[in-house]
Formats: sequence, C-alpha cells, structure tokens
Amino acid sequence: MISSRSVILPVMSTVDEKKSTRRDFLKTTGTAAAAFGFPTIIPASALGKGNTPAPSERIVMGGIGIGNMGGGDLGNFLGNNEVQYVAVSDVRKGSRNGAKERVDKQYNNKDCTAYGDFRELLAREDIDAVHIATPDHWHAIMVIEACRAGKDVYCQKPETRTLREGPLMVEAARRYGRVVSGGSQRVFEDYRDIVRKCWGGELGPIKSINVNVDPLSQPCNLPAENCPDDMDWEMWLGPAPWAPYNRNRCDGNFSCNGNSWRSYSDYSGGGMTDWGAHHFGGATFAVDIRELQPAEVSLVEEGGKKFVALKYPNGVVLTHNKPGKGNLEVEGTPGEKRAAKEVPGYKAKGGIYSDFTHCVKTRERPFRDIEFAVNTVAVSHLCIIAYTLGRSLKWDAARQQFTGDEEANRFLDRARREPWQL
Repeated sequence: MISSRSVILPVMSTVDEKKSTRRDFLKTTGTAAAAFGFPTIIPASALGKGNTPAPSERIVMGGIGIGNMGGGDLGNFLGNNEVQYVAVSDVRKGSRNGAKERVDKQYNNKDCTAYGDFRELLAREDIDAVHIATPDHWHAIMVIEACRAGKDVYCQKPETRTLREGPLMVEAARRYGRVVSGGSQRVFEDYRDIVRKCWGGELGPIKSINVNVDPLSQPCNLPAENCPDDMDWEMWLGPAPWAPYNRNRCDGNFSCNGNSWRSYSDYSGGGMTDWGAHHFGGATFAVDIRELQPAEVSLVEEGGKKFVALKYPNGVVLTHNKPGKGNLEVEGTPGEKRAAKEVPGYKAKGGIYSDFTHCVKTRERPFRDIEFAVNTVAVSHLCIIAYTLGRSLKWDAARQQFTGDEEANRFLDRARREPWQL
C-alpha cells in the first residue's frame, strides 16, 4: 500500500495568530468610524457597485509561479471582479516584481506583496485561494501545503509528476475540505463536438478512443552557466535532483523537444504529460471514464509500430498513438442505441477560471476537480512506464500499484531532495 503521510516541510510561520482577518477588519472599521464621529464616506468601488462585490465578499487570491502560463492565469483572475488579488510568489525577482506592478496597476494601489518563498504567501491568513503555475515537479508539494494552510487551489496541468503524488493530492483536498481544480481548459473547450456525439448517444455504445501525443521527456545534460543574481536556483530546483543552472534547463517555453523544463525528466513527463493532460483529459471526458483508472496497460505492436492500449473496468479501451487512428478518434457501435446523457460543464460563465471561483464560493465540485485531473494524468504516467519497460502491465487502481510487479512499482515515485518530502 502506498504511504499516505502528509508532506513534511520546514516550519515557517510569519502570521500573528491573534491578528484579525481582513474580513473582520472590513466589517468592524465602518462601525467604529461612525461611533467616533469620523466621516463614513467610502468610495463605491470599496463597497461594491453593480456587478462588483464588496471587498469583504471577494475571494482573496495569490499566485505561485508567475512566468508564462502563470502570467496568463494572473490576468484571468485579475479580470474577475469577484477576486481581490493581493500577493505573488516566484523564484525570479524580476518576474515577481513585474507581477506585483501589474496587480498594483490594476487596483491603482501598492498593496500587492511579492514573495520569493511560496511558504510565506501560504502563511497569510487573509488569502482564500491560490493559483499554482510552477514546473510540474513542484505541483504536488505546493497543492498539499496549500490545502493544509486552508487555501483553495487552481493548479496548472499536468497536476502530477508521478503516480504516487495523485492520491496524496486528492486526500489532502478531501481531508481539509478544499476546492482544488486542475487547469486544462482544453478538456471542455477543444473537444465539444466529439463530447456531444458521445454523450448524446449518436455513436452508440463506445468501444474505444485514441489519443495521439508525444514525446516522452528526456535526461538533461546541459552544461553549467552563471546563475543570474535575481534567480533563486536552489528554490527553483526544490525537490528535483541538484543540477547546475542553465537557462535552457529552466526556460518556461512551451516546447517539449528540448531547451525547456517541459522537456526534461527531472521536472516533467514531456509532451506525454504536458499535452497529454489536454488530450487524455478530453478523451476520458468524451467517453465518460474520467472517474475511473485503467486496469490493464498493454504494449501492442502492429505493423512494426508499438502503441499502448489501456482497458478500463467497464470495457472501454483508450489507445495511445495507435497506427492509422486520429487524435480523439472514437470507435462506437453503429446501429445500436445508447441513451443520451446531459453533458456536465462549467458551473459559471467565463470559462474554467470562473468555474473555479464559483466553486470557491459555493463549495461545489469544479469541472476539473483534482480527482478527475489525477485520473487523467495517471494515463500518461502508465503509458510512459509501459514504454520505458517495454512490456504490458496490470494496474490496481484501488491499491495504486502494479499487480505482482516489483520492477514496475519502482516507477511509482521519484526521489526528492530534502527537505521537500511527501
């Protein structure tokens, strides 16, 4: 049985436990001002006007990892009038200061605080929720620590770097009663047509669906370079093995073919997890198996080409790179009827970001609930392990391990540097 013990991190508390929360302050200051005869004329923007909630009713947010995709997340949350954005964290001084300026400009103040260490941001009692857009090797630790700190979480895909991390993230979300959403907007928005056909019953009972995505990640042997003064390289590496700084090792560009952290196995699963989160997510949603994990992982050779076929407990087969099959190509059962089902969607208008903030307020399960996201990226990890070992596997989803396969079970997780343990 895989261990489910919590993340052990160094204690770093910067919060005075007796200090009033921001909401308490906002609720009491108006009354106190009136009692002592102070003017009580407050700008309409501070109280909420039209569609803008009062500050005491807004979701107070911070962001961890503010480069590239994190900057896009920041923009989406800044544009949401239900959010009050107050803090950013990044290991690059330039990135976090630039993000702070962006937030301050949005609100026409100087209130946003920039942190180099994400733990300081999580220690703030006034923050309700965070978004995380760091490299993949940090996701599990940060999500679990955010849940422990009482924060709801929007985490960019792929949510996990290893199979073992997924159940621990789900457990943390449930134990601490947090809303945790994965970040793939493409699952719903890119594949509407095939989702509609499958859920609508047009294709009859579904037999299989194929996903085409590449490549696997690779070892990184880039030479050492001088680390910029504004970069905390040790914190960027975090739980990953120590390696010398190289700008291409930590570049956040979206390529998975070299010269980006997405390309290298110490930080990512390559295109198999990065784009796989989108494609496998869309596929499992379309054929309604996103609440399940496969039971059989078969490495098959056909026409001189190898591909993986994953069989689910309900009989549906998901294939990866099957020769002659297109991406999200479905094999149904023509002539047989299948009852139509209503397609689940976002809980609010405005896309996946609004779905998350709506659920933060209502405590509903978001469209990309962490359990769905974990089941999706598990498919990527299972394929990677089958290709790496060059053989078929049996997966026990209940026990979260390979059946009678000590060699395969060595791939459930990766070593982490101290003090960043799961």
